[in-house]
Amino acid sequence: MAKKITYNKIDENLYEIPEDFEKGMNVPARFYASRNTLGIITNDNSLNQLINVAKLPGIIKYALAMPDIHQGYGFPIGGVAAFDYDGGLISPGGVGYDINCGVRLLKSNLQKEEVQNHIKDLTSMIYYSCPTGTGKGACVNVSEKELRKILQNGAGWAVKNNYGDSRDLDYIEDNGQLTADDSYVSKRAIERGKYQVGSLGSGNHFLEIGYVESIYNRKLAQIYGVRENDVVVQIHCGSRGFGHQVCTDYLKKLSSYINKNNINLPDRQLVYASIHSEEGKGYFNAMNAAANYAFNNRQVLTHYVRRSFEKSLKVLKKPVHLDLIYDITHNIAKIESHTINGKKKKLIVHRKGATRAFGPNHEAIPDKYKNSGQPILVPGSMGTYSYLLAGTEKAMQDTFGSSCHGAGRTMSRTQARKSFGANKLILQLSKKDIHLQAKSKKGVSEEAPGAYKNVNDVVNILNSSGLVEKVARLRPMAVIKG
Repeated sequence: MAKKITYNKIDENLYEIPEDFEKGMNVPARFYASRNTLGIITNDNSLNQLINVAKLPGIIKYALAMPDIHQGYGFPIGGVAAFDYDGGLISPGGVGYDINCGVRLLKSNLQKEEVQNHIKDLTSMIYYSCPTGTGKGACVNVSEKELRKILQNGAGWAVKNNYGDSRDLDYIEDNGQLTADDSYVSKRAIERGKYQVGSLGSGNHFLEIGYVESIYNRKLAQIYGVRENDVVVQIHCGSRGFGHQVCTDYLKKLSSYINKNNINLPDRQLVYASIHSEEGKGYFNAMNAAANYAFNNRQVLTHYVRRSFEKSLKVLKKPVHLDLIYDITHNIAKIESHTINGKKKKLIVHRKGATRAFGPNHEAIPDKYKNSGQPILVPGSMGTYSYLLAGTEKAMQDTFGSSCHGAGRTMSRTQARKSFGANKLILQLSKKDIHLQAKSKKGVSEEAPGAYKNVNDVVNILNSSGLVEKVARLRPMAVIKG
């Protein structure tokens, strides 16, 4: 019989599983939840996964989970774990298969009223310009030589090749480029990556046209450059088959590392290596190469979205442009410095289904946002609200500068297909004036809003905990799915 998990309530929306709950825990396990979400979180294996993360060597302070937590591979999705760099480890399970899956938010110079009568034509043009779905299909097919340039230069490759301009790079996390040695990437990953540059993919990935429905903080909204009724675009995708192959390759290599060093794991899915070992260096470089692929992927898609807006909305007889507000990653391990017990400490922070939420004046934030804190993008489930938030100093103190990445699933894709009919969902969205364009009805059912937590609840948990500041709420007008 499974052991009942006991936890203590340490704040209004913060719970802790103590270090002595289970043998082998090196630190407590903490998770954010409300009365509305607590029952959902305790209904799957995610807290057991969080407990296992707390057993890993070198972990600092506590294993953490955001309110969108749900069961994943090894680490729970919505999980955050920081490890001491000097004796630290890196784990593919703490990053996920879709390395640097992330979101970018673009703001147009148009208002909702100008676009709503043209939304179907605009959506169709974007849909046919930006490949979706599984397998091959890309805006740009590249040679191996060019792909390796992407793996080293990230979004900089796209800008150099006229898919955007240098101003875009200022508003991408890490300026869209991480240091990577692509010699650690397999031939199979290269082959998969050549045919997916500039593609959306499938699953929960989407491209959404919406508008700013509500402003919560006018000062921050002004800094971020958003007003009520501004038309915006979100692009949610990652490193596609390339990143998946990198993860697959290194799960095998790190399993060999575990066996070679006779390491006992709380869960075989939590394979890891020292960041200073050859295997650890290999994964870190390959992961960064995949992150660069994803940054470039979103930049290329942005170019084709911009072109679609310009072409489709010529009827407005005015210049049309889309400015990048921010691009953020939510599946990555980063080397960062954080204050631990009053002293700066170098850490390896794993965020899986969690994003950075750096507070004001952090050196990693673009100059324009220095006084406001980093923009945080939290998309809702298909057809529901999304949020623009700001990072806070409290997040730096309590969560290693981390926030949630979305609403968080409440049921598997198989369960969702059985529970929700695609035709009914399409009709429901239509009644809300949301146009849906999708490659398959199966994908529509899998991504039904009912398969996710309420994003309003998830965001309010973090807002009331002081980890984020609500800036604006976005409402969809059209959704493109793979």
